Amino acid sequence: MLRAAVAVGLLVLVALTVWLGSDGWVDDTGGDITLLDALYYASVTTTTTGYGDITPVTPASRLAATLIVTPARVGFLLLLVGTTVELLTERWRAAHRRDRWRRRVKDHYVICGFGVKGRSAARALLDEGVDSESIVVVEEAKSAADEANAAGYTVVIGDASRTQVLAEARIERAAAVIIGPDRDDAAVLITLTARELAPEATIVAAVQEEENAHLLRQSGADAAIVSAETSGRLLGLTSRNPPVGAIVSDLLHTAHGLALTEREVAADEVGHPIEDVAGHMTLVVVRDGRMLRYDDPQIGALQQGDRLVGLAEDGRRAADGGREHG
Repeated sequence: MLRAAVAVGLLVLVALTVWLGSDGWVDDTGGDITLLDALYYASVTTTTTGYGDITPVTPASRLAATLIVTPARVGFLLLLVGTTVELLTERWRAAHRRDRWRRRVKDHYVICGFGVKGRSAARALLDEGVDSESIVVVEEAKSAADEANAAGYTVVIGDASRTQVLAEARIERAAAVIIGPDRDDAAVLITLTARELAPEATIVAAVQEEENAHLLRQSGADAAIVSAETSGRLLGLTSRNPPVGAIVSDLLHTAHGLALTEREVAADEVGHPIEDVAGHMTLVVVRDGRMLRYDDPQIGALQQGDRLVGLAEDGRRAADGGREHG
């Protein structure tokens, strides 16, 4: 806009120079120099077209042409050429950055939708130590995409249900895909597309209604979060037991307070019951893809490959291979 204003200003300057000094200029048609003639002269002169039908004939008009019209013409050309070169250079740089990023990105997190759920998911990843450069946001709305870009995330603008858009986000090399659009049907369609392109990635999707959760699982989601029902249950729990609700809410915010940890069972813990695990209050044992609660008799002795989910009894966060969960 600034450059356009400068260009228009140069045209107006030349036109006023000719119009105000019209006595020193001659039109081949023999008529007087009008404002329209001056604007015509300014346009053909600054663009170097120059038909020569309007010319300066007095010393004053020729001096004005030398000191005002010619510098304005040069400035207009520099403005035009400079803008063109800058646009081409910026496009080349953007394409170069995009290609370089596409070559090196791996094990990143793709967030489809940067609404309330998408923003919260991104903050949770940051709280768990994920670098912002490892988060890619796919968003169709420009305002939300600008917000994600301002937060330091890589942004791909487009419909996340389209194969080409997800391929631009290098979803086939992603560690996990988080799907949180505003509509359940969109979540199902995005999940289908994401699973087809990234068969090895962990896909977590959210829906509003419980009745649609099974559609997400059938579409390939590893986990389906029912956002409306989860919020409702937490509201009901907090209304009857505020301290219990506060603890659950605290667990969901890994940046402070309590934090769930997940780690693989150590070699010296294999063959022992979960009660013998030191420094860790185990709540769930994940075995062969199944979650076994701490009181499940099927747990028995811990086995090689088991993963322990619970709270660190010393209050510190997970370390040395452990992972926090909200």
